[in-house]
Amino acid sequence: MTTLASPPAGPARRIVYLGTPEVAVAPLRALHASGTEIALVVTREDKRRGRGGSLSPSAVKSAAQELGLPVSHAMSDIAAARPELGVVVAYGRIIPVDLLRIVPMINVHFSLLPRWRGAAPVERALLAGDTETGICIMRIEEGLDTGEVYERVVVPVRPEHTLSTLREELVNVSLAPLVRAVTLGCGQGEPQSGVVTQAAKLEPAELQIHFTMSARHVVALTRLESAWFTYAGGNSSVMRVRVVSAVEVDANGEPGSVMQVGRDGVVVACGDRAVRLVTVQPAGKSEMSAGAWANGARLPASLA
Repeated sequence: MTTLASPPAGPARRIVYLGTPEVAVAPLRALHASGTEIALVVTREDKRRGRGGSLSPSAVKSAAQELGLPVSHAMSDIAAARPELGVVVAYGRIIPVDLLRIVPMINVHFSLLPRWRGAAPVERALLAGDTETGICIMRIEEGLDTGEVYERVVVPVRPEHTLSTLREELVNVSLAPLVRAVTLGCGQGEPQSGVVTQAAKLEPAELQIHFTMSARHVVALTRLESAWFTYAGGNSSVMRVRVVSAVEVDANGEPGSVMQVGRDGVVVACGDRAVRLVTVQPAGKSEMSAGAWANGARLPASLA
């Protein structure tokens, strides 16, 4: 059994922060504003973006530089910073056990553990139709998201939530508990209990809509903001369309059949009930109402 470093019983006066994307920026700013000494910020390497392929820093690196904090891309630099605690928010890499023996670490996880352990807890909660989710301030140990929980906050999932709006709410809800854990101490953690579910990263194919799916699942996919479908256009072409928003409709028909086209959208039959496509984005074009798209696209009788 590996002995890991334990979080301090009281305030952590000197920490390292590990994070990468935009969701990790607000927690970094909150900890900085609390007066906690952030000895080092560790983030992923710069990535090449755009047509020119120029290197672009992560959102956390940009924020850290703005705050005047030292930045590294290497976890091997953490021990030399001599932190009392490491704070991890969407860093994107597994923390080596050898490092956890030296530096205790806590994590902000965006689900109510042990439900949705893994890389995509918010996405999986929306896809599953969960009516509530939340955040956990938890200890990092050898297992993936298996550590004891210091504080959890429940957040209702509303029908109008999308991936970006729910994620933003979860980040905002996590700030006060995270600052408390660092500035006052983590306290006594509780072992996770309940049914374990896994939140594997979504594969691109999982975002494709097939109208043989249930209407509920199609709408759930659209809440992830990247769902799409294809249909046969003219001259044997394959047309790709992203669905920005859709709602369930109490109607039945052959899956994929276009049941109605109007100003309020396009009704398409699914494997169970139907959906009204409200806003779409055809490939290479801007977002538009589904009605306007249908009028200009000369839709076939079926999108299956």
